[in-house]
Amino acid sequence: MSKPITNHELDVLLVDAGYDRAHAAFARQVNALGRDRLGLDLRYDGASVYWWLRGRNPDPQVLPLIAAVLTRRTGRRVDALDLGFAGPDAPLGVGYPDGVAEAVDVATRLWRYTVVRRSLALAMSVTDEASTRAGWRWLFDPDDRTVERSGDGRVTAADIEVLRTIQRQFFDLDRRHGGGYARSFVAEFLHREVAPLLNGSYTDAVGRELFAAAAELTAQLGFMAYDGGAMGLAQRAYVQALRLSKASGDRAFGAHVLANMSTQALFMGRAGEAVQLSSAAIEAARGSAPGVIARIQTAAASARAGTGDRTGAYRALGDAEAAMGRQPDGGPSWATYFSAAHHAGTAVRCFRDLGQPARALGYADAALVISAGGVRTEALHTALLATVHAENGDLEQATAFGRTAVHLAERVRSNRVEDRIRTLLAALARHRGDSRADEVIVHGQAMLTAGVP
Repeated sequence: MSKPITNHELDVLLVDAGYDRAHAAFARQVNALGRDRLGLDLRYDGASVYWWLRGRNPDPQVLPLIAAVLTRRTGRRVDALDLGFAGPDAPLGVGYPDGVAEAVDVATRLWRYTVVRRSLALAMSVTDEASTRAGWRWLFDPDDRTVERSGDGRVTAADIEVLRTIQRQFFDLDRRHGGGYARSFVAEFLHREVAPLLNGSYTDAVGRELFAAAAELTAQLGFMAYDGGAMGLAQRAYVQALRLSKASGDRAFGAHVLANMSTQALFMGRAGEAVQLSSAAIEAARGSAPGVIARIQTAAASARAGTGDRTGAYRALGDAEAAMGRQPDGGPSWATYFSAAHHAGTAVRCFRDLGQPARALGYADAALVISAGGVRTEALHTALLATVHAENGDLEQATAFGRTAVHLAERVRSNRVEDRIRTLLAALARHRGDSRADEVIVHGQAMLTAGVP
């Protein structure tokens, strides 16, 4: 059995250079360049490349040779620092790029890797502190003075409108069917359609809009990966979406991405990190549209509740509710999904996490007033309410909500929904022997066993 690849940076470069199925040929090129340039008697072969991809480092003097071979083959500059030999803590896409050109390079390489190395991309692990480091860099790094670029093909406003139209379609697919359904479509679209535009020609004004659209699509990929359980890929997509949003100059959207990163951190049990990210999001979103403020404050409330901070959670929920009560002011289209039901669902979770089930259930009705097509949100909220009822000893309501939750869960491909169902079944387990609880448990276990295709 082959060992898993850990050097994702080198792997994607080999794919770009056409050496992914020609490791021996690549090694011969490195050997020849070492002989011609430095008079070295190198004897690398296909097995050497195999082990480079799995964590071994070549001699330091060979790194510039590897970079030179890849530069010659890909037609773009590859530096020794791009090769991934710093170890598994510096894999593809986890770092926050410095300049605009690097942002384009890293994002497009991540998209390509997600397409051509799908199974490896989905298996990427989360890198500690990478999200918070990216968040603080996004918050405090100076703005990009210009994003103007001269490349192949002129990018127009019509091109960007197409991207936004497609993004709205992906967003609707995600709401209706879950992140596991269309994630590969988004990655393919980014790789095939968006990457060539980013490498094209555009003015600063058009470029800002292009980076904004690319950031939204990359964040969509991140959310779908998170919802589908691919946490390492989600982290990388979010980091690159942040950097793309920086280039666009859209501070509000960057704050939204930080809030999503906070939500992911909380899901993974990193409540302290979630608080840091949501705090950065709140700072960045000052002066934004009320809908943006409300969405970010709900993320902050969840994070605070996750640490047991009642005062902080209550304050954030209140700030979110106050923002929702203000007159809408034509906020960004990407924030229009957020509704009173999302706020109520967050309140249910917060009060449950804080050990206050009665207060949680006070938001039950509002949490289920979900707009058409929001199947995943309905599944998440219904499963949560069933769990709160079960933990509160109301088996009749728990099983009524539970039956609906399992039925909804069968309609979406969502790791988060599956996680909510597992939590519900654990809460119902103490009522085994009661036919109502047994029915939901059997149905729920069958759904989970079937898995997500």
